[in-house]
Order: sequence, then C-alpha cells, then structure tokens
Amino acid sequence: MPERGAEGVLITGVYGSGKSAVAAQITYLLEQRDQRYALLDLDYLGWVGDHAMGYRMMLRNLAAVAPHYREAGIGVFVVAYFVRDISALRSVRQALGVPLRVVRLSVPWPEIERRLSSDVTSGRGDDLRDAAASIAVEEGTGLEDLVVNNDRPVGTVAREVMIWLGWL
Repeated sequence: MPERGAEGVLITGVYGSGKSAVAAQITYLLEQRDQRYALLDLDYLGWVGDHAMGYRMMLRNLAAVAPHYREAGIGVFVVAYFVRDISALRSVRQALGVPLRVVRLSVPWPEIERRLSSDVTSGRGDDLRDAAASIAVEEGTGLEDLVVNNDRPVGTVAREVMIWLGWL
C-alpha cells in the first residue's frame, strides 16, 4: 500500500541511457535543498549473475528495504532501473510502496554506443547488444509519464526532470 505523502520517480531507459547518472544528479540537487531522499539503483539489489533470478531477488530486496526508508521518514525516492514492460513497472511500484512517476531517458544510438564502448568492463559488450535489441523492439517504451532526451549535460537533464516533478 502506498505511503501517504511519500513519492518517487523511476528513471528508466536502456543500457547506456544514463539512468544512474541522472538519478545521482537529482539526489545531489535534492541534497543542496536539504531534502531527505533515498537513491535506489535497482540493478545492485539483484546482481546475482542470473537475469531471471536477479529480477526476483531485486523485487524481494526492494520490498524488504523500502519500508526501512519510509520508517526513517524518507519521503522522496529516486529509483534507477530499466522497466521492460508494464508487469515489471507494476512489480517495482508494489515493492517500493509509494506513488511512482516514470521518466524514460531517450538517447540516440550513436551516443549509447559511444558510452558503452568506452566503458572498460567486459560486460558492456553484452549491455550494448541488449540495448540494441531493446531499442529494436521498442522495449520499455509507452510506460513513461515523460520522455527526456539525455544527450545533453547531466545537470541540465536532472533539472528538467526535477522541474517536471515539481521538486525544484
């Protein structure tokens, strides 16, 4: 059940769209205003090496930790995660337990390719292939309340999102 007065934003988009960077910049701006918040990068809550098991673990872990944040008086949640379909979005909303607006980051393919190709981790090649596949079938589109182009400076994008949310 949603917590009264608490709210959140889900920053979504394919690999390389900048979800984590935009989410971190939003929390930086919240911190500058002395606003209490929780930043939850959901990939880290389910990083177990098996995608299907990782997704289930992420939801269980989110459902377990979210009440602790709410009990501590956190009223603003900034969440980064690629929701692929409406079922995943419903599950994340339910596990978090607060109203959640969805912002999808849109980035031109050459920029995604540049970002992921320049990363030194070996798994980024897989992420690049996954991003291409998701874009090809428009996975994760149509679930958002707002689409924001993220081929600009991260501070500009974060401010745009915060203004739309009414947080700035």
